[in-house]
Amino acid sequence: MAPLRTPAWARPRDILDLTRLAVPVALSRASFMLMGLTDAIVLAQHAPGQLPVILNGWLPSGVTMGFGMGLMLGVSVLSAELSGSGRAAETGRILRRGLWVGALYAALATLVILVLAEPLVQSLGFSADLVGPITESMRILALGTVGHMLGMACSMYLEALRKPNLVTAVSLSAVVLNLVLDLMLVPHYGAAGVAWATTGSRIFMMACFLLIIACVTPGFRPSPQGPPGEFLRQNRVGVGTGVANAAEWGAFNMTYVIATLVSIEAGTIYGLTVQMMGVIFMIYMGMGAATSVRVAERFGRREVQGVRDASRLGVVASVVVGLVLAVVLALTCEVVAGWLLSGPEARLEGADAGALAPTLALMLALAAGVTLFDGLQVVGAMALRAQGVVWLPTFIHIGSYIVLMLPLCVWLAFGPDRFPGGMNLGVWGVFAGISIASIAAGLGQVIALEATGRAALVRAAGAPTAD
Repeated sequence: MAPLRTPAWARPRDILDLTRLAVPVALSRASFMLMGLTDAIVLAQHAPGQLPVILNGWLPSGVTMGFGMGLMLGVSVLSAELSGSGRAAETGRILRRGLWVGALYAALATLVILVLAEPLVQSLGFSADLVGPITESMRILALGTVGHMLGMACSMYLEALRKPNLVTAVSLSAVVLNLVLDLMLVPHYGAAGVAWATTGSRIFMMACFLLIIACVTPGFRPSPQGPPGEFLRQNRVGVGTGVANAAEWGAFNMTYVIATLVSIEAGTIYGLTVQMMGVIFMIYMGMGAATSVRVAERFGRREVQGVRDASRLGVVASVVVGLVLAVVLALTCEVVAGWLLSGPEARLEGADAGALAPTLALMLALAAGVTLFDGLQVVGAMALRAQGVVWLPTFIHIGSYIVLMLPLCVWLAFGPDRFPGGMNLGVWGVFAGISIASIAAGLGQVIALEATGRAALVRAAGAPTAD
């Protein structure tokens, strides 16, 4: 009987390499959602009725920051390619381009949100008592866009140079700062206090990252001029990813609106569920970023089979991690639900205090399985982009989250009196809609990754291009 052989993509040294990179990157990505989770908990304690305010306040900033986060992916991919081929000293030009693009984009996005926030909120059909607070939160969050953009450019650059521990240290420090600011501001200012805490934390991260890069990397040192088309390629990767992120993040923020229009209680339960899913999703974002760096390094070295092996290892690792996280969340859903609510549901006007915790626990248990497909879609998409496939994963995101998810959520959530033929499932309709879309996106990205594998080998053997 022939001995069992380990697949080429599952060599112990590669698993260890992925783990060393993915764990700190996952922790740093999770810090964003940890901030959101601590925001929700502090709001639940001191201003429980205002959680839907801050969640809906994220609508425009979620879209612009999601696009911006994708826009900076070119910094990571090209820096990792250069570093992987032994030219890390040349990566400064990649970072500096990213910082200029990020700063210009942040200025434009901030101005647009400041001007359009109030008309946007009024057009969404919220009650008069919610329009003012949501508008205020939108405008405050917009002021943190510059911190977010420059911070993301710097963090992706450091990760591409395999310095993820520095990113993790700064990110977790920002979580602590955000919590301290929440506790200082929320008791007096409610949702607006959360918005100021978030903005302050993002600016803090930006300042720390810029200082670290100046001290320990070639980011601000002179570098030779890049080959023709490098700047275009860097931004083509970024724009494609940004469009996908904007579609996904914007669609998910619109589901907050749909859930809030069902009821304040529905918006609270749904918001807490998605916040917890978001924490897990950011772990997958870290795994995707680590996979992207490993794929891009091999792409830069023209390691034909290495590109495919690194991609497959990332996907399989995400499945393993997803199964573990799903089991943990399913087994602890009741404890987590009680912790998230922490009693203030009784102070929500008109809420059924006895029903909120069991409903939230059940939704968390079901969400545990959905997060597995979240992992597949983000790791698959980032592996595709690291090997030059830009627009195919973008189209999968748009199809799953814009074309499929939003109509499904509306159709399932509302009754025939509000939407023709509606199923009237309330908050469960919204949750069903995001679940179906996540499954479609996850399967779609993995199938695309395998289907384009042969073409990826050709691209890795030749000059890197973006489709």
